Amino acid sequence: MNRREFLGTTAAATLAATGVGTSALAQAKLVLKATDVHPLGYPTVEAVVRMGKKLETATNGRLSIQMFPAMQLGGEKEMIEQAQVGALQIARISVGPMGPLVPELNVFNLPFMFRDDAHMEKVIDGEIGDEMLKKLSDHPTAGLIGLCWMNAGTRNVYNSKKPITTVEDLKGLKIRMMGNPVFVDTMNSLGGNGVSMGFDQLINGMQTGVVDGAENNYPTYESGQHYRYAKYYSKTGHLMIPEILVFSKRTWTTLSKEDQDLIRKVSREAQQEERTLWYDREKESLKKMIEAGAVVNEVKDKAPFQAAVKPVWDKYGAAHAALIKRIQDVK
Repeated sequence: MNRREFLGTTAAATLAATGVGTSALAQAKLVLKATDVHPLGYPTVEAVVRMGKKLETATNGRLSIQMFPAMQLGGEKEMIEQAQVGALQIARISVGPMGPLVPELNVFNLPFMFRDDAHMEKVIDGEIGDEMLKKLSDHPTAGLIGLCWMNAGTRNVYNSKKPITTVEDLKGLKIRMMGNPVFVDTMNSLGGNGVSMGFDQLINGMQTGVVDGAENNYPTYESGQHYRYAKYYSKTGHLMIPEILVFSKRTWTTLSKEDQDLIRKVSREAQQEERTLWYDREKESLKKMIEAGAVVNEVKDKAPFQAAVKPVWDKYGAAHAALIKRIQDVK
C-alpha cells in the first residue's frame, strides 16, 4: 500500500469512527490490513490471503485484504497494539499473550492439556471454542474481536547443546518462551530456565547466547531456519496451543452487519482450510529440517515431563477446574 492509499483508507476509517458519511462509506472500497510473524506461504498466512480473495469476490472488490507477512509490522506485541487502535485490522496471534486478558484462555496454554490434534480440534470447533472467542470479543478493554481458531501443531524444545530425552537434560538450558508467565513457569518446572522473549528477538538471542534455544512447532523452526542456531530438536510435545485470528474492534464497529457476517463466514472457512494446509506443511517441514542437518529425536517416556508440570496446573488451572473437566471430557 502506498502513502496515498494508506491515507485514503485511514481517512475512510476516521469518517466511519466519527459517524460522518457512513452511508457513502458503506459503498467505498476498504482494504483490510492483515499481518503475521510468518512468511508468505505459511499456512496461517495463506489461509488469510485466501480469505481476502473470497471477500473480494463476494463484494465485487469492495472489501479486500492486504497481507503484511514476516513481521513487517512488528512482533505479536506490536501487532496486538496496532489492531487495538485500528492501525491494522487482522492479526494472527498466539493464545499466549491473550491469557492475561481472558484468564480462561490460559487453560489452553497449560502443558499437556490436549491429548492429541484430534482432541484439540474438537474443542476449538465446538462450544468451548466459540465461548472463548466470545469472551475475547466481549472483553471491555481488549479491543479485539475473536474471529476463528487456527492449528499451530505441537511445540517441542530445540537447543544448541544436546538432545533432550529426559527432564534432567533440560537443567540449566536457557529456553525462550512466549511472553506469558504460564509458559515461563512451565519451562522452569521442567528444570530449564524459561526466558520471556518476543519472537522477533529470538534469532538474535540464539546468535548471541542470550538463550540456548526455544520451543515451537516444525514449520516455525524450519521456516525461520532456527536449525542454523539450535540443531537439536526434541519431541517433548509439552504444549499444543491453537492460535487466534483477531480483528480490530475499532474498525469492526464501523462495518455493516452484512460485512461483519461475511467476514465471520470466510473466517470460519479459513479455520478448516488452514488445518489442511497445516498438516501438509508439517510433513514438508520435518523433511526439510532433517535435510538441513537438524538432529530430531523422540522423547519415549513423557510421564516424567507431565508429572513435573503439575505445579503449573495447580497454579493456573485451579480456578478453572470446571472448564478443564469439560475439555478433558471431549471425546
